Amino acid sequence: MTRFTVNGNPVQYELAPDTPLLWALRDASNLTGTKYGCGAGLCGACTVLVDGAPVRSCLTPIADLEGTFVTTIEGLSEDRSHPVQQAWIELQVPQCGYCQSGMIMAAAALLRTNPRPGRADIEAAITNICRCGTTARVEAAILRAADIMARNRARRG
Repeated sequence: MTRFTVNGNPVQYELAPDTPLLWALRDASNLTGTKYGCGAGLCGACTVLVDGAPVRSCLTPIADLEGTFVTTIEGLSEDRSHPVQQAWIELQVPQCGYCQSGMIMAAAALLRTNPRPGRADIEAAITNICRCGTTARVEAAILRAADIMARNRARRG
């Protein structure tokens, strides 16, 4: 049995320890926002946050997650109010949308550690692949989300 927290809720999985987190989330927890893409950790469609850091859930065995905090796209915000989600909507980033939850999670992780990234920072941190070619809109949305977050910080003082 493996125990950790998903989107603020304690979970325990009675699955094989080498079960990829992706399948535990999708099949055992019915959290289908995290997508299967390549299964090799290359495309990033399966990106979630583990203790705030982006990980490819298709490669992460649940045994490695004991006691951690996992955040999926469903847990980023209940109402799409996270600044990254706001920017994604405002700039109409998705085309087909399949890769977007992983992109959003990677962007949220980047902005958590670097609240004012430049283009080079974004290029280095966002290694997710979008087959539809929305990379320019993704970059613009990350910069927009950084602005939203800066304004929110300024309001709070």
